[in-house]
Amino acid sequence: MNLNQIHNVYFIGIGGIGMSALARYFQNIGMNVSGYDKTPTMLTDELIADGMQIHFEDNITLISESYTVENTLVVYTPAVKQLSEWEYFKEKGFTIKKRAEVLGLITKDTFCFAVAGTHGKTTTSSILGHILYESGADVTAFLGGIVENYHSNLIGKGKTISVVEADEFDRSFLHLHPDIACVTSMDADHLDIYGDKSAIEDSFREFADKVSDKTKLFVPKGLPIEGLTVGINNGATYTAKNIRVENSSYVFDVETPSETIKNIAFGLPGHHNLMNALMALAMAKTFGTPTIDIANALASFKGVQRRFSYQIKSENLVYIDDYAHHPTEINAVHQAVRELYPNQKILAIFQPHLFSRTKDFADGFAESLAQFDELLLMDIYPARELPMEGITSEWLLSKIKNENKKLVQKSALIDEILKSKATIIVTIGAGDIGEMVPEIKRALS
Repeated sequence: MNLNQIHNVYFIGIGGIGMSALARYFQNIGMNVSGYDKTPTMLTDELIADGMQIHFEDNITLISESYTVENTLVVYTPAVKQLSEWEYFKEKGFTIKKRAEVLGLITKDTFCFAVAGTHGKTTTSSILGHILYESGADVTAFLGGIVENYHSNLIGKGKTISVVEADEFDRSFLHLHPDIACVTSMDADHLDIYGDKSAIEDSFREFADKVSDKTKLFVPKGLPIEGLTVGINNGATYTAKNIRVENSSYVFDVETPSETIKNIAFGLPGHHNLMNALMALAMAKTFGTPTIDIANALASFKGVQRRFSYQIKSENLVYIDDYAHHPTEINAVHQAVRELYPNQKILAIFQPHLFSRTKDFADGFAESLAQFDELLLMDIYPARELPMEGITSEWLLSKIKNENKKLVQKSALIDEILKSKATIIVTIGAGDIGEMVPEIKRALS
């Protein structure tokens, strides 16, 4: 398909974080962008303010009559179930493509950086996009989060270089054509798609094989995929060492195959974020980005919304919001909070995401959530799923070995938070808890 012949792009599920980055891209290059989503959000509000026509009712009469088979591309996300609008476009013979396919088409003729992994994709690709953009590269970065430096999930308007998150959901990353890539992690997830851990690992290996030159593929040391290794104090090809915390930021050195880079400053807490920064550094160095540009960009990177995102940071109270929705990610949040605030009481508010994920990782969730001093557990956010018998937040709560735990309805959440004596508060989850963050922040302030 020739994207140059398209004038209109219609998104089914335009409010998704990955979909909205594509919508912004197409608008930037002069196309007419519109779409449907189930519910209004802060993100859809921004897109409407940017001039996009968006509606929230599955109704074919709301689709512009000027959209024809010849001039319109329809983009959908597998996370949205088939609707009457989807059936309408299908019956009329419109070109309908998944988000991942479109991303593959856009980036095929660019020098493509692809960031894969069950955790760390968004932060790593955001750091990398920031490094390349700040160094003057002709880059566009399509991201799965809003980067604080740009207040957007799209960085740059470059035509020759692209940075993309290589999403394993629905095997989407196999549509990409990476020149330099990394796999940040390879835990079991999306078992509703893959069935078991070995199937997801096979899919990651298939993605890794898309990079024929293994000196342009980066993996954490110990990950069973061939490539150059990245690690912390462990003799990897790119190793962070002499790590210390100064003024609430990490300062560290990096051993690379060609040099030792001294005193790099990086403001995001947690060893997982240190690894994300190291992955981005290794990819940028391999591309040829000057060391001074990499160091300056790492020092100026402000983070990604909902990735250990400070909402309140005062002497008496800290409120952090994070997208973590897998036990490994919750452990990473806990490690970072304990490192920064070792002797303070921590309240975690967690909204599980998907019935299938809750079922598959219940024991892991129970273990990771039990580490916090106090826990408020919300109902499971269903996203694309129907309820599963016996899989409830009450069931998950019964598995958590923590005396200070409570199931809480959304309507009562703020009252319960205000009752707590905790000085550190963390909201965690990938559902609509993110939409409550401004309200929680106001109540705490």
